[in-house]
Amino acid sequence: MGLSRLAALHGVATSFSPSADVTVSVPDDTVTAVLAALGVDADTPAEVRRSLAAAESAAASRLLPPTVVVWSGEPLPAALTGLPAGALLTVDPEPGTAGAPSPLRMRVLPAPAPSGDAPTTPSWWTDPPLGVHRLAVRTPDHHHATATLVVAPDRVPQPPARTHGFLVQLYSLLSERSWGMGDLSDLADLAAWAGRTLGSGFVQVNPLHAAVPGSPTDPSPYRPSSRRFPDPVHLHIESIPEYGHVAEPGRTALDDLRQQAAALREAVLNKGALIDRDAVWALKKQALEIVHEVPLTPGRRAAYCDFLAGQGQALEDHALWCALAEVHGPRWRDWPEGLRDPRSPQSTRARTELLDRVDFHCRLAWLTDTQLATAQSAARESGMAVGIVHDLAVGVHPDGADTWAQQDAFALGMSVGAPPDAFNAHGQDWGLPPWRPDALAASGYAPYRHLLRGLLAHAGALRIDHVMGLFRLWWVPEGQPPTEGAYVSQDAEAMLAVLVLEAHRAGAVVIGEDLGTVEPGVREALARRGVLGTSVLWFERDWGGTGRPLAPEKWREDCVATATTHDLPSTAARLTGEHVTLRHRLGLLTRGLEQELAEDAADTAEWLAYLARLRLLPEGDGDEEAAVRAVHRFLRRTPARMAGVWLPDTVGDRRPQNLPGTWDQYPNWRLPVADAEGHPVTLEEITASPRLHRLMAVLAEGQEAPTAPPGARPS
Repeated sequence: MGLSRLAALHGVATSFSPSADVTVSVPDDTVTAVLAALGVDADTPAEVRRSLAAAESAAASRLLPPTVVVWSGEPLPAALTGLPAGALLTVDPEPGTAGAPSPLRMRVLPAPAPSGDAPTTPSWWTDPPLGVHRLAVRTPDHHHATATLVVAPDRVPQPPARTHGFLVQLYSLLSERSWGMGDLSDLADLAAWAGRTLGSGFVQVNPLHAAVPGSPTDPSPYRPSSRRFPDPVHLHIESIPEYGHVAEPGRTALDDLRQQAAALREAVLNKGALIDRDAVWALKKQALEIVHEVPLTPGRRAAYCDFLAGQGQALEDHALWCALAEVHGPRWRDWPEGLRDPRSPQSTRARTELLDRVDFHCRLAWLTDTQLATAQSAARESGMAVGIVHDLAVGVHPDGADTWAQQDAFALGMSVGAPPDAFNAHGQDWGLPPWRPDALAASGYAPYRHLLRGLLAHAGALRIDHVMGLFRLWWVPEGQPPTEGAYVSQDAEAMLAVLVLEAHRAGAVVIGEDLGTVEPGVREALARRGVLGTSVLWFERDWGGTGRPLAPEKWREDCVATATTHDLPSTAARLTGEHVTLRHRLGLLTRGLEQELAEDAADTAEWLAYLARLRLLPEGDGDEEAAVRAVHRFLRRTPARMAGVWLPDTVGDRRPQNLPGTWDQYPNWRLPVADAEGHPVTLEEITASPRLHRLMAVLAEGQEAPTAPPGARPS
């Protein structure tokens, strides 16, 4: 009982429910290891007693929780209304808060007699401005406490109207100018075209976070080195202003690099080669080294200095990690001991010794930021209601820049994953160290706030991968199987309030990826704050009733409705059953092929029959392209605020970009967008595709399918 009570006080669950009627206990060794990662000793019964006594004493004497959340226009939380009469509250506003008194003081008055009416804001309370402030309380008997006060609007911004847009993995979108993989110029071009030609409202991309360098680099965009800064591999080299001012011999060297890049592009598009991120980066880095030698103009220098000042210590740390990784390799735990601490004398000395390389990596971050801004500007100028939707990965690589620079904020030795469930009896270990909830609270959620602010700077919306992680995460101790993990709770109210506040400041929509097992109450809490969910057609059934396809009018409004995602089969592959045969070839099926094919075909047939009954499939059941259009007609009929079209679906691509459960058996994250025959297609060919225009016409109400431009290649 002592260990369970201690765990509960620190947000560590000692059991979990993989299904409604099953409860599984977490092993004591796991609970002990998780508590240790939170700085709590529980190795022996005596240590459990000591730690429990300390935790209970702290809880009993605590005047305020670490973070107090006030939602604009809503009743105050119990943490404030429960303060003793006569207590003095002092609010020091967040630096830069416009028009805010500094400090703001309030005296708690005695609570009126209960009336049975709905709770109201007490008369002594004065609303502070929106922001993250410092709150201090002193009681009449001289008890004193401080906390972070988050004052947030009640909801995030919403899309201005129902809209549709594309979902695409940017690396897979090669244009005739790409250096072997899609880049930010391609993103800007796609957005400008889609907004102007199709009336699309958004383009959603994969995480563009900085990757861990290496050979080979981990190609997954969901296991980055840093979520705080974008990866310069996405730069379009020729769009950098200094590129045009490179003199000889640099100009000749750049021309040679462009020819090599063209060969990479040609190999991917016409010779069956996979996208080779490492080869692309090797060429781009050489080009950037040359461009870096061109002095910035006074105006450009001023803009760069403003960027450095705005990013501060975070960018300097990131750039230093990049510079040290060039010398010592990307695994910072293998560096000389003094360099493993970013605040050590050795690291301070390295900042001076590697100053040129630190400046180079700072410059790359700035250049990437400017091209991200250009992409969002192109999207909004094209008439897009939302623009670019960026993606926030659930975590970072344990050896990356963020874990080095923010070691105190991470539970090193732990990994995020998922417990066993009906779909995966072995659970999942994603290899991503979690943030420590106690460290986030102690810092006023600074790492989280700054992360969101950076991602939202040039975003019309932000998608949050595994949004359930704002509430709790499954922690797996290093060296243990994912079955032996435990859930650790976040302060969901604080995490949501910071998210809503930063989205409000940026004027951005927020989308939560809430697929899979979701804790009761999570979707309701997210919906209350205006966070859109994610609804995938094939999973939307009347699970509480008939089990049949869910009628379009019964879909939730507050979601992005799609036919597929990057982790799922393309629509064409699902309709034809090719995704089952692919998994069979790779040895991923747990049952016989015929059984899997029969079950999959029955599921697909039921959906197609339903689409036909709704008269959404007038072309007939036998035409795969017609069925893809019918699926999207159905999405259009739902009340979903946003309808997302997987860009590979527009040209009949049958291959998934990522096949969960595989590593080297399948080329995850390395495939270009291809047509129905598997031939890679360029951005130019995609936009001219008659198949794309026929599909997108069904999402534009009352719009006839346009005639494809002359010379368009069939797809």
